[in-house]
Amino acid sequence: MHTLGQLIDQIKPLDQDAMKQAKHQTDGLLKPLGSLGRLEDIVTQLAGIYRTPELKTGRKQIIVMAADHGVFDEGIAVTPKNVTAIQAFNMTRGLTGVCALAHAAGVEVNIVDVGIDCDPLPGVLNMKVARGCGNIAKEPAMTREQAEQLLLASANLAMAQVANGVAILGVGELGIGNTTPAAAMVSVLTGTKPEQVVGLGANFPSDRLHHKIAVVEQAIACNRPDPNDGLDVLAKVGGFDLVGMTGVMLGGAAAGVPIVLDGFLSYACALVACRIAPQVWHYLLPSHLSAEKGSCVALAHMDLKPFLQLDMRLGEGSGAAIAMQIIDAAHSMYNRMGKLADDNLALPVPS
Repeated sequence: MHTLGQLIDQIKPLDQDAMKQAKHQTDGLLKPLGSLGRLEDIVTQLAGIYRTPELKTGRKQIIVMAADHGVFDEGIAVTPKNVTAIQAFNMTRGLTGVCALAHAAGVEVNIVDVGIDCDPLPGVLNMKVARGCGNIAKEPAMTREQAEQLLLASANLAMAQVANGVAILGVGELGIGNTTPAAAMVSVLTGTKPEQVVGLGANFPSDRLHHKIAVVEQAIACNRPDPNDGLDVLAKVGGFDLVGMTGVMLGGAAAGVPIVLDGFLSYACALVACRIAPQVWHYLLPSHLSAEKGSCVALAHMDLKPFLQLDMRLGEGSGAAIAMQIIDAAHSMYNRMGKLADDNLALPVPS
C-alpha cells in the first residue's frame, strides 16, 4: 500500500499539449465555434486527464461507500439506521435508484461496506473498519490512523479498478444521517456557519432543523478540526463513507482517470480531497446541483459548475450515473462529427 505522500505524488498535472490538440480538433468540427458548450470543455479536460487527444469510451463504474454514523443517536435523521444495511443489500440486487440509473447508462455499481452496523452482507465488498463511527457530537468519528488507513485502502481500490479496465470512476455513498457530518465538513473547510450549510437530508422535519444545526455546531466545537488538514477534518467530523469517497477521488486521480462527483456528500469529500492534494481538482467532473442546502456553498468554494439541475438529493451516486451519459455524448461529438477541413460542405453535383 502506498503512503499518503506517495499517493499524492502520483497525481500528475493535466497534459496541456493533449488538451490543445483536442481543442483544435473540436474547433474544427462541422459546427459554429463553441456551439456545443460544455461538451467541448469535457473533451478538452478528458484529453488532459488521459494524456492523449485520441479519446475512446471505456468501462464506467460508480463506487458506493456505505457506513453508519454514531451521530444518528442525536436524533438528526428520521429514517431508521438499519436502512443503510437494507439498501446496501438492495443494491446488490440492482433495486436502488443508482442501480436503475446506472443500468440506463451502462455503468457498473460497486458497493463497499466500510462501516455498516451489521454483519458482512453477501455481494458487498467488505472493507469494514467498524460497525459505525463515533458520535461526532461527543467524540471524533475515528482516529487519525483509521482515517489514513481507510483513505489509502479506498485509493488502492480505485486504482485496482482502473488497472482492471475501468476508464471513468464515479463516487456514491450510503449512510443514514451522513448529511450531518458532511455539513460539518463543508462548514469547517469553507469557513461558513453551520446554519448556512445544514439541510434537511432525507426528509428531516423543517421545524427541527435548528436541532440539526446545533448538533453540527457542537461537533465542530467539541472536536475542533483543523481546516488546513483534510485528514484531520475527516477523522474528527467525517465518517467512514466520507473517508472512502475521498480515497476514491485521490486514487482515481493518481491512476489518471476522471472522477464524476454526485451530490452534497461528494462535494464535502471533494473539498477534503482538494485540501489534501490540490491537483485532484483537475480530475473532477461535477454531475448535478444537489437540492441539499449547502451545495452552492461547497461548489462555489471549489469553482465547480455541475452539468445538471434536477432537484435530486438521493445520493448513492445517482447523479453521477446520469452524468456518465453526458460524457458519452461528448465522446460521440468528438469522434463522430465531420470536420470543416474535410470535403463535407459541398452539395452533390446533379447528374
